[in-house]
Parts: sequence; C-alpha cells; structure tokens
Amino acid sequence: MTTWDGFQAFAATPVAAPPPPGAPPRSLEERLAYYSRFVTVRTPAIDALAKNVRTLMILGRHQAVTARPSLIVTGPAGAGKTTALLQVGRACHLAHTRRHGPTATAGQVPVAYVLVPPAASAKTLATEFARYLGIPVAAGMSQAQITNAVCHTYTAAGVQLVMIDEIHRLNPRTTTGAQSADLIKDLTERIGATFVYASIDVTTTPLFTGVRGAQLAGRASLIDCAAFPARLGENEPFRDLITAMEGALDLRHHRPGTLPQLAPYLHERTAGRISSLARLIRQAAIAALLDGTERITRTSLEAIRLDHLAEQHYRPHTRPRSRSASTL
Repeated sequence: MTTWDGFQAFAATPVAAPPPPGAPPRSLEERLAYYSRFVTVRTPAIDALAKNVRTLMILGRHQAVTARPSLIVTGPAGAGKTTALLQVGRACHLAHTRRHGPTATAGQVPVAYVLVPPAASAKTLATEFARYLGIPVAAGMSQAQITNAVCHTYTAAGVQLVMIDEIHRLNPRTTTGAQSADLIKDLTERIGATFVYASIDVTTTPLFTGVRGAQLAGRASLIDCAAFPARLGENEPFRDLITAMEGALDLRHHRPGTLPQLAPYLHERTAGRISSLARLIRQAAIAALLDGTERITRTSLEAIRLDHLAEQHYRPHTRPRSRSASTL
C-alpha cells in the first residue's frame, strides 16, 4: 500500500460484496476468501472525511502562495482511522480515473499514501515519500536532495491528495521529531496537494503543542473517528453498524436479526470499536463455515478470542468474583 503500484492495485480491485439475491451458492473456498476481505461498511467518519476532503481539494486547487488547508483523522486505536483514510483515497483515485480515462491518466498519480516510520528522522521520512513513487535514493544523498526530488516528482505526477498515516509517531519536542515536522510543513508548501493525516488521539500528543503544533492546529481540521456509542439521542449507531454487517453475511442457516438483538453484548464485548466488531463477526463467520453450522450465535461469539485491547475491556466485567470477595 505504501508504493504507487500497491495503492493502485488496492484502488482498482473490486470491493468485496455479498452475493446478490438469486445468485448461485458460492463454494466454501469462495466464502472463506470473502470473509478474509469482507465488506467495508460506510460509517459517519468515512462520509465526513470524504465530504471534507472533496471540499478542501476544491478550496486549495488554485492556492499557490501558502500551504493548503489540511485534515487530521483522529481517535482511539481500533476506531477505523486507516480504513477511512484508505477508502477516501480509493474514491479519489477512482474519480480521477473516471474523469480523465485510464489512458489519459498514464503517468499521473492522483493519490499518495505514506506511513510514518517509528522514530522517523526527516531524512527517513523523506525517503518514504520517495519510495512511494519509486524515486531513486542514493546512499550519499542529503535530506535536501531527497526532498527536492520528491517535490519535483510529486508535482510532475500531479499528486492531488497526500495521506500520511501514523502521524502521532512524530514528537516535535525531540530534535528528530521537530525536523520531521518541519519537513512535512515544507512538503505541504511545495507540493500542490491536499494533505490528510491519521493519528491516535492527536489532541493528547505533542503534535499540537509549541510553535510547530500551533502551525498544524491552525491549518488542520479534525475528523473524530471515535468508538461507536450504543445510543446517540434517539439513534442507535452501533446497532445500525451491526445490522449492516449482518446484512453482508453469506451463511446459509443464519437467522437475520440475531446480531442486532445482541447489540448490548457486542458493544460491551468490543467497546464500540469497529475494528474489533468486524474481526469478531468475521472470525465467527469463518468458524461457522468450518464447523458446518453456518450461523452465528452468542455461544459461537463467546468462543472467539479477540484483540487484547477488547479482551481487557470485556473480561474484567465478566470474570466471576471469588468466594472471599463475594462474602465481604
């Protein structure tokens, strides 16, 4: 995904989808492959990000003096930030291809996706930008030389959207982190693209502190990709999410409505995190295929071991009290 060839293949691959009504049954192997990929449910965070990215791309299209306004997708771990980022990047890539045609877009790169490496220095981060487009980086090249090559090539390729993931790995309070933050600021001013970042709880990190943090906060809007609440006013966002995922199941004996009825349990089990919920349902579906039951029940869900973050949230509430504790 962090190279143009990889991202282009991701964007061009048809998304997973349940079989349409009346379609012939899929084989076991086809359905196992389906649950390995599964569907991406359209969430409010994805909708908000897509709308804001499109607006900011239009807003900054002819802005040439200063850096264009940017966006930060923030939220706790497992809230679907990277998924939202990649889905919007895919949509931007496909829209560009539809607008100009595959032949006319040869040599053009509308979207770039860069992952901030751990403890990134300005030079290693610039190298990641270069690697995405296959820009040669010789061992003796300086950071300035790599940066110049990146800015020239990205501009020539017509990059319109730059997505930078794991931005919380940068700490402007350290020397290397400050230099890396300065590099990103430099790139935003020299590349005519809209920059979108993804970060774990950005407002609690050093990214928004000090002079550099004030510059970022003054240019970037926040899209909160929080865990799903069980209830929001008269709505039940988490139950709606479960209903959408259940509607995508391809199990022959599953009773529709079973999973939405388990919404309180599933919210407690996953803390409302979409990544934990998707993993739980996918693993339960695969287990149902392998054991031949072809349905998901609370019993089958209880047998699934989830990620440690979800298990730590759930297990302390369900662990039986000891005899001595109950008699206190």
